[in-house]
Amino acid sequence: MDQLSATLSALADPTRRAILARLAQGASSVTELARPFAMSLPAVSKHLKVLERAQLIERGRTAQWRPCRLAPEPLKEVASWVEQYRLLWEDRLDRLEDYLMDIQKGKND
Repeated sequence: MDQLSATLSALADPTRRAILARLAQGASSVTELARPFAMSLPAVSKHLKVLERAQLIERGRTAQWRPCRLAPEPLKEVASWVEQYRLLWEDRLDRLEDYLMDIQKGKND
């Protein structure tokens, strides 16, 4: 699977997006990440493995503590891909606005 597909697949789950949002505030342990969710630590660990395979997080090791950190580089590719479509929609909306203005001018003439 290519990086963009892996990233989008990982982002498809709301729990994983919430985990990334939490990690955007700083490194955290699995226990800390699991706290707001009504799920077991093994279930949270599965989500973390998906994020790690998508290269969206990194796990460190400090003595017994294994902090998770956000690795935002793959998000740049997603942002770039989405940007293409934002420009497309802005262009289409601009053309629609021009068309509607022409119609209004025709009614006022």
